[in-house]
Amino acid sequence: HKLLDVIGDLALAGTRIRGKVIANKPGHYVNTQFAKKLSKIIKLEKRNNVPKYDLSQPPLMDIHQIMAMLPHRPPFLLIDRILELSDSHVVGMKNVTMNEPFFVGHFPGAPVMPGVLQVEAMAQTGGILVLSTVPDPENYLTLFMKIDNVKFKQKVLPGDTLIFHCSLITPIRRGICHMQAYAYANDRLVCEAEMMAQIVKKN
Repeated sequence: HKLLDVIGDLALAGTRIRGKVIANKPGHYVNTQFAKKLSKIIKLEKRNNVPKYDLSQPPLMDIHQIMAMLPHRPPFLLIDRILELSDSHVVGMKNVTMNEPFFVGHFPGAPVMPGVLQVEAMAQTGGILVLSTVPDPENYLTLFMKIDNVKFKQKVLPGDTLIFHCSLITPIRRGICHMQAYAYANDRLVCEAEMMAQIVKKN
C-alpha cells in the first residue's frame, strides 16, 4: 500500500524517474512535497540546458505535412518544421522574418514578436503531438483549456529562429493533454508555459 502511494505521489514530478528511491516513513504530504521539489529542479535544468539541433538536416515534417495535420493556415500558421516527434514530446521550429504581418503594428520602428503569438506557436507545436495520437487528425481540432505559469524571458526579433520543445506532463487521457512548453532563440530560453488542451472532433 505504502509503495503504491509513493509511486503515485512521485508521478506529480511530471517525468520518468530513473533511479533508486528510498522512502523513510513516507506519507502523502512528504511524498508530494518531494515530487514538487524534484519537478522544480527538472524544470530548472531544462531552462538552463538549451537543446541543440542541426537545422541543416531534413525535417521530420515539412510545412506541407504540418498543414495536412493542423487546421491553421497563413498568416496564423506559426510553425515551419517539426524536427522531432515521439509519444511524449515534440520539437518544432519557426523562422521569424520581417515579412510577418504582426510586425507592421508591433511595433513600428521596433519590431518585436508578440508574446501571445509565441504561446500560440508553442500550442501549435504541441497540437502536432496531440493530433498524432488519432488516426484521422484532419478531422479534429485542438482547443485551449488552460494556460499557466507563462513567462517571457527575452525579446523575439526579425531574423530569429525559434525552437519549440513541448513534452507531456501527464499521459493524454480522454483527449485532454497537459504539457510543458519551452521556446528558445539564439541559444537562450525566450518563453515557457504550462498548457492544457483538448482534442475535439470537427462538426
